[in-house]
Amino acid sequence: MTDPQRRPAGEDGARRSVAPRVSRPTFSSQIRDGLLERITSGEYAPGERLVETRIAAEFGTSQAPVREALRDLEALGLIESRPRLGSTVVPFAEQTLREAYVVRAALEEAATRLCMLRGAVPRSAMEKAITEMHRSAEAGDPALMSTSSAAFHRAVVEASENRLLIRAWEALQIEARTSIALMVLEPDLATVADEHRLLLQDMLDGDVERACRHARDHQLEYAQLPHRR
Repeated sequence: MTDPQRRPAGEDGARRSVAPRVSRPTFSSQIRDGLLERITSGEYAPGERLVETRIAAEFGTSQAPVREALRDLEALGLIESRPRLGSTVVPFAEQTLREAYVVRAALEEAATRLCMLRGAVPRSAMEKAITEMHRSAEAGDPALMSTSSAAFHRAVVEASENRLLIRAWEALQIEARTSIALMVLEPDLATVADEHRLLLQDMLDGDVERACRHARDHQLEYAQLPHRR
């Protein structure tokens, strides 16, 4: 007898999925990504002081989004702020990026398992994110790729309905770390979009173990790739 509470993977998600948050980068995130590029490329040397007023003038904005961008960078461990001394760049540690992807691999493997066992694969949300990823690849827009990739994975994590897992995933600042990875690793954006299509297909096929393994290995690959610097 069929359990009425069990549904094929993807069926529930097709009806109940919420559109992913594939939004345009905010002004503060654009500033953050601009500073990220300078830090990871070495344009900003370790120990260099970042002056809010100077950055605001350069980007043509007030100090508020600059301050928010600097808070994000500090949370990522790329700068440090001290009272009366302002913000300074710390040495870029690739190990920090690698460790984040190892933790993320475990979280997304668990999220994939939970949402598939619930029969709640968020298919429409993931497909919308993939469409945006292909559009970003065509435009050569890594900023849009980072937001749409984060939306794809966020849809899976939220579909797990495990609040502790969701909070742990968000604490990793996924969108910002994705931006770092795209800048440092410089992957082919079309390939990145295609890989996410395969991740979704594995979940729709309904093989939980294979989909979980793919979700884990997808993140571990970024931890193991040789970095530009």
